[in-house]
Amino acid sequence: MSKQFLRNFVIGAATAAYQVEGATREDGRLPSIWDVFSHTPGKTFEGHTGDRACDQYHLFRDDIRLMKDLGLSSYRFSVSWSRIFPTGKGAFNQKGMDYYRRLVDELLAHDIRPLVTLYHWDLPQALEEQGGWLNRDTLSYFASYAETVVRQFEGAATRFITINEPSVAAYEGYLTGQHAPGHSDLTETLHVAHHFMAAHAYAAEAIRALAMPVEIGVALNLSPVYPASPSELDIAKGYDRISNQFFLDAACKGKYSPEILSLYGEIMDLSFIRDEDLLVMSKQSLDFLGVNYYFPTIVQEGMHPLLPDVLPPSEPLTDMGWTIDPQGLRELLVRIHQDYPQIPIYITENGAAFADEVVSNQVNDPKRIAFIEGHLQACMDAMEQGVDVRGYYVWSLLDNFEWAYGYSKRFGLVYVDYESMRRIPKASAYWLRDWMMAHTPKEV
Repeated sequence: MSKQFLRNFVIGAATAAYQVEGATREDGRLPSIWDVFSHTPGKTFEGHTGDRACDQYHLFRDDIRLMKDLGLSSYRFSVSWSRIFPTGKGAFNQKGMDYYRRLVDELLAHDIRPLVTLYHWDLPQALEEQGGWLNRDTLSYFASYAETVVRQFEGAATRFITINEPSVAAYEGYLTGQHAPGHSDLTETLHVAHHFMAAHAYAAEAIRALAMPVEIGVALNLSPVYPASPSELDIAKGYDRISNQFFLDAACKGKYSPEILSLYGEIMDLSFIRDEDLLVMSKQSLDFLGVNYYFPTIVQEGMHPLLPDVLPPSEPLTDMGWTIDPQGLRELLVRIHQDYPQIPIYITENGAAFADEVVSNQVNDPKRIAFIEGHLQACMDAMEQGVDVRGYYVWSLLDNFEWAYGYSKRFGLVYVDYESMRRIPKASAYWLRDWMMAHTPKEV
């Protein structure tokens, strides 16, 4: 397996628009919910915002040359909805689209394949003021936006992710309030979680109506759930249903399990799950599934039937305080293969934050090297067990604006000096380049 591993395997890196682009007020872009959230006192670390971020809007050519030098074969980036439709609907902003065409053309000129994410949490603020993801109209606005972007990329980009991590956007944005738009309501959370999965299906339907040769997927943040003790196995199964299975079933089967609907129906009115949503969901099969994996979850019984207590993580830890467990990825991949067979999988995010420092113009990050190596090995182990894993994207290409953590956490393969915007590839970036060369079959 190892000698043939990279013959058709994609190795890339990922980013998101608000985390790297900057230029939040240029070329017609209007605010997103993250512009408003990050400018609200107390919402982000030391009041950090994405106003400048990594300035990739102006420096994308330099970043693409770095990707080429590092041997990456693909770049996953997201499109800012507010650049294309500044108010979320209505007038199309050509200047915003022109930026992304320049980005993609430059990637293709360097033989780097784009993987385009259509929604990575930055809903136009104008739509939030009309109810945001709680408003059913947002589903049709998203489908129209998605169809427009894909049509504009004709002949250039062919692989698209509709929505990134709907579970995180729902739970962190509408339950914990740690992400935009900063709500704290369980009923809203479940309502929005369904709207995200329905929006994915409506967008896929609109894109496929174009009859273009494209692949459509969704990126789910998944975490294997383990019980704190054997007696709490049912607790772990229940939490897995709401954190993993709800989203997997919607994306891969186009429906929700009776167990999940019964569980939710005990505490709330489910009339927001409409028959027309389920019909469209049932007709939109995935061309691929994006898996974002960072850590496993261990739970015990809590105060709420839907929300068990999550145990503190165990060492070794990343700088985010997350457990490092490559075997969790292998187990997750095998489980997906067994429960949802015949769906190709890309690891669309996997990475770790560490307290990186520049010493003598270099960044030595051995913990990140070990992290990536362990998770690549987990992919190979899963492939040995028959799992159709087709690619791996490191989160992230660059150190960037890490949402509520601001610029305090560094995930990048490339170090960013936020004052000068200088990029310094870390030891992990060079290690990954060498690893790819070692595992690429030689042409004869």
